[in-house]
Amino acid sequence: MKSSDPKQWKFIDQQGTFEQADAESGSYLYLPLVNQAGMISSVTPTFNGDAKADQNSFLLLPTSVEDLHNSRSARNFWLLLDGKAWSATGSSAQQTAKRFGAEAEKANLKAGLLWQSVTRTHASGLQAEVTSFVPMTADHVELMRVILTNTGSKAIEVVPTAAVPIFGRSADNLRDHRHVTSLLHRTSCVKHGVVVQPTLSFDERGHTHNALRYAVLGAEGDGSAPTGFFPSVEDFIGEGGTLDWPQAVVNNLPAAQGIGKGPDGYESMGGLRFKTLTLQPGTSITYVIVLYILSAGQDVDALITQYGTAAKVEKHLAESRAFWKQKTDLLVFNTGDEEFDGWLKWVGIQPILRRWMGNSFLPYHDYGRGGRGWRDLWQDALALLLTEPEDVAGLLHDSFAGVRMDGSNATIIGSKPGEFKADRNNIPRVWMDHGAWPLLTVQQYIDLSGDLNFLLRNQTYFADHLSHRTQKTNLNRKAGSDTQLKTKTGKVVQGSLLEHMLVQHLAVFYNVGDHNMIRLEGADWNDALDMAAEKGESVAFSALYAANLSALAKLCLALQSRGVTEIELANELVNLLNAPVSEYESIEAKHQRLEDYFTSVEGELSGLKVLVKCSDLAWDLQGKADWLTAHIRRQEWVTNKEGQAWFNGYYDNLGNRVDGDHPNGVRMTLTGQVFTLMSGIANEDQVEKIVNAADRYLYEEAVGGYKLNSYFGEGVEHLGRAFGFAFGHKENGAMFSHMAVMFGNALYKRGKVEEGWKVLNGMYRQSQDFNKSHMYPGLPEYFNSRGRGMYPYLTGSASWFLLTMLTEVYGVKGRLGDLVLAPRFAASQDDHCSVTFRFAGKVIELHYQRSQNSSSSRIKKLEVNGIIRDVSAAEVFFKRKEVEAWPDKTKIAVYLQD
Repeated sequence: MKSSDPKQWKFIDQQGTFEQADAESGSYLYLPLVNQAGMISSVTPTFNGDAKADQNSFLLLPTSVEDLHNSRSARNFWLLLDGKAWSATGSSAQQTAKRFGAEAEKANLKAGLLWQSVTRTHASGLQAEVTSFVPMTADHVELMRVILTNTGSKAIEVVPTAAVPIFGRSADNLRDHRHVTSLLHRTSCVKHGVVVQPTLSFDERGHTHNALRYAVLGAEGDGSAPTGFFPSVEDFIGEGGTLDWPQAVVNNLPAAQGIGKGPDGYESMGGLRFKTLTLQPGTSITYVIVLYILSAGQDVDALITQYGTAAKVEKHLAESRAFWKQKTDLLVFNTGDEEFDGWLKWVGIQPILRRWMGNSFLPYHDYGRGGRGWRDLWQDALALLLTEPEDVAGLLHDSFAGVRMDGSNATIIGSKPGEFKADRNNIPRVWMDHGAWPLLTVQQYIDLSGDLNFLLRNQTYFADHLSHRTQKTNLNRKAGSDTQLKTKTGKVVQGSLLEHMLVQHLAVFYNVGDHNMIRLEGADWNDALDMAAEKGESVAFSALYAANLSALAKLCLALQSRGVTEIELANELVNLLNAPVSEYESIEAKHQRLEDYFTSVEGELSGLKVLVKCSDLAWDLQGKADWLTAHIRRQEWVTNKEGQAWFNGYYDNLGNRVDGDHPNGVRMTLTGQVFTLMSGIANEDQVEKIVNAADRYLYEEAVGGYKLNSYFGEGVEHLGRAFGFAFGHKENGAMFSHMAVMFGNALYKRGKVEEGWKVLNGMYRQSQDFNKSHMYPGLPEYFNSRGRGMYPYLTGSASWFLLTMLTEVYGVKGRLGDLVLAPRFAASQDDHCSVTFRFAGKVIELHYQRSQNSSSSRIKKLEVNGIIRDVSAAEVFFKRKEVEAWPDKTKIAVYLQD
């Protein structure tokens, strides 16, 4: 969006770099700064935010989103100018007090992937440019560069002081023994800064020796060291002072000490006093501040050698920019809208951020203790398939080690690939949707790679003290013991990845509620539907499981076509395959069959294997899919008093249908429509009616699109905590990006191109309009009732947005390893657009050309590496062998009919 509004950010290059003329015009704003070594920082325009390596090693004070404007504990760089204190980061009491008046200081922000630079100018003409980023090294380090320039006509005398409070301990200690844990601090002042090493990692369940050190180091641009230090908060702020008006700066106190042992047992401060200087007009000086978490054996002096000069910082900044450019260049859209293209760069890095961070450690994401969820493993891999597919097969294979033989899965995921841990928190819970996601990702992998043999690779099963989908505890197995399933003879059980997915789908097929829909259990994708474990049912995900059962059947037939006629399965699993179709109608019979199966896999397995014909397996799976599809069509279509019609999504813990007319108003769920559309359960007439109902009850332009549900009223505790939230927030009626983009994906799949583009474009327009979303580029988890983007950066919606753009809008699909082009452009989209993507080891630059405002996506001609082909089809198909024979860099031009 081109705008002269100083609040509105705008892109200034093709790499996602943006500028905001009024950097302090918003609240709740921050950027993530991260590297692969595990350094995770967040930074605001006034350089608040925290820095940490994990839950137990916070260098800076742990920061939740409200702390961004409440806390004074920010990174700061103070300057005493003509006897008056001024903050180069804007974090002084005086600058804050002037913010809404005529004397408000202007701050210009430039930011990119992933760095931030803010420039402000003092009335004297002293300009300060402060840049923060995390270098792409193997270190837990954050760099801060301050460039001071005299833009005035007179010389300026400057007394510089860097000021970074050092928290130096676990986030748990923010409210648990905050003062007591400061007594553990052992502080020393070295040549270039302040180093803190707590004696212990404090935990009343058992204290442990601490080997980590937390450092704030500094140097002038040429490497010159500070002249002195303020190593404690108490000495720096003075009696009655604050971090945003510290006595040490305001009264120009001499440095508290030089090199040597500092005060032990106090809150630590990275206060670095640099030599006083006179800056002549037109001249500049640079300062480097290094924030570091040191492991045992790391040398402080070596850090200054590596990072402590202006030249070294510039080198690391260039390398960081190059790293993120390489990542975003793996999938490049040129839509004809430069703002949209730049925005997609930020969406493109979000799956990477979630792989590195999980759903924790950013100011909005102030829950959890790190790590990723089961769903995240599979959804984030969708984006990885589009950008770095060579890394995916191993990741997916490893992840199947978390599947239990009862169809549930481990919920505590370790930091290593394929590492899963037993639930030691005594909160056993099953999300009923978890079994569905692996197949979606595996199907995408096979379609892009043609690697059907992936299904035949073996993997272990997860086992702990929980069984019967966590409803029972195996008293013979201790929590925390070996987590690999074994046979009665002690042999580790292995099964094909196809078998793992069969276990996930067959178990839930029989695990039904009173309406013969799959039980909701602890929740489904919507974590906040968590109060209906007894009688709750998820029609929405029953629809997805129905589609998946059919997809599994097709994969079995594909294996058969490649010469694999039989599949080896665990003997215990066969009992879930040989039920007569007539039994599907009987809830009691389903429960008995499932209970028999659970009992058979409760402890160790027999180790016996059975060969099942692929054709027989496909027949059984398709039969289950057909029955469940017909059952949903027959039972769950709702027509209300207004004549609107759609699919019911859920049953609550009283056994009541959720969607439809209600005394509090019409109740409609978006999730119930997404998967009935995507699975093909909705017929063509129903597709139209679903869209009409969604427009009537769920769509709100002011929040960017389709809300997760309509207003249900108060007191819906028999479904989940979601309805304790205020309406329009989070899982209760917010415009929730993940399900919204999946709705768009489903609409494309059903041929509703204009409607699908309305979803995607609406989310983009809401996000990029700063006066509505109040956020930087990217997709948030949701937009609240005021349209503000909430929980940015870490959302599974990013993977689905990229997937939908590539596979549905641009029509780039795989089909068992072959390449298919089947574009679907809306009339309002640009008539010339392109995408650069990877397929079969080739870098393919694909251009589309069509008549302006044409809604036709039928292909009339294409040109591959200069060779023209005349066609007339909705899609074109390239065998994998043909693609593999193309040059490493290939150009395709596709011309669409008028």
